[in-house]
Amino acid sequence: YPDLTALQNVRYYATLHGHGRTAALDALARVDLADETGRLVRAMSGGQVNRVSLACALVGRPRLLLLDEPTVGLDPVLRRDLWALFRTEADEYGTTIVVSSHVLDEAAHCDRLLLLRSGQLIAEDTPAGLLTATGAGNLDDAFLDLVNGQVPA
Repeated sequence: YPDLTALQNVRYYATLHGHGRTAALDALARVDLADETGRLVRAMSGGQVNRVSLACALVGRPRLLLLDEPTVGLDPVLRRDLWALFRTEADEYGTTIVVSSHVLDEAAHCDRLLLLRSGQLIAEDTPAGLLTATGAGNLDDAFLDLVNGQVPA
């Protein structure tokens, strides 16, 4: 909600999950917005707005988190930090995170990949498994090899 502060937004969702101010502050800290709690969302950058939304999603400690291109348009340091956060959420809290992205460099951070082309599943494997199966040097090339039918038998 653009007319509310970052903290007010996250507190709203914390309340829905039976949590209070401390949980909201923790969620904002986890997305590196601890210093922006009193700032109106409408005065924030696009990346900060996305992180407020992420804090709203994380405040309830969900078992399943669906993220659509969560790091697009963010600087490399913030991307690194968010992927570390996603790993922590999965490893420490058991959160299953499903990421939708067309950026295959980002997909390398995931444990398992489902590659889709024209609505069809063309591969399911780990990032390392896809590289091994295709003989490609990176995930972009592996995807292209699969699409073009150039995967070794």
